[in-house]
Amino acid sequence: MLQCWLLHLQVFMIDLYYWTTPNGHKITIFLEECNLPYRLCPIHIGRGEQFAPDFLKISPNNRIPAIIDHAPLGDDRTPISLFESGAILLYLAEKQGQFIPDTPRQRYDVLQWLMWQMGGFGPMLGQNHHFRNYAPEQVPYAIERYTKEAQRLYSVLNRRLAEHEYICDSYSIADMATYPWAVPHERQGIDFADYPHVERWFNAIAQRPAVVAAYQKADEMNVAPTVDDEAQKVLFGQTDSALPKP
Repeated sequence: MLQCWLLHLQVFMIDLYYWTTPNGHKITIFLEECNLPYRLCPIHIGRGEQFAPDFLKISPNNRIPAIIDHAPLGDDRTPISLFESGAILLYLAEKQGQFIPDTPRQRYDVLQWLMWQMGGFGPMLGQNHHFRNYAPEQVPYAIERYTKEAQRLYSVLNRRLAEHEYICDSYSIADMATYPWAVPHERQGIDFADYPHVERWFNAIAQRPAVVAAYQKADEMNVAPTVDDEAQKVLFGQTDSALPKP
């Protein structure tokens, strides 16, 4: 059975199925910002725990994060499960009435930048990180291709932040989604000296108490955040054979 860590003394509301990745950090940041009671349920992706049948019932794409909300929105009080970090952030923001504006223009401004992160800033930086740090052999074309795309995306963000304190008019789920992917910027071949507005934004978010708390919990859970040979086989060699057949 999946095991969870109780992190608050209050009665829990959210079970968060999590590992210490950028997508996982998005949700712990939100929960800490809202001071919501939650249980942290580790899914060690380097050991293949994301393929456990119990977890696949919650996250059919065998990825973290996922949540179960025991006090969901709406009249139906049956617990609801959600996967995909962007969908989870949007759900929680709407439920709490925080970190997403009510007015349509400002709301869709946040949503478009959330989609930008989900569709580009995360996936492209993930490929960059993989080919620069984990590929079993150096592939110059792939490294050059994804490094250039990372530079382009950081330039997009830098231009935006030249005119805004945060990505949108105020601190929002767009910032929570984007920040964790910028944390390993050095391993992505990115020098913040080339993106001064990103650096200013990054440093401001890094000092927020909720962000500090979220990363402290990650350090406590994953005390040896290395990707050994066995973990690489699980993380980077996945096929559909790891999934149960219908």
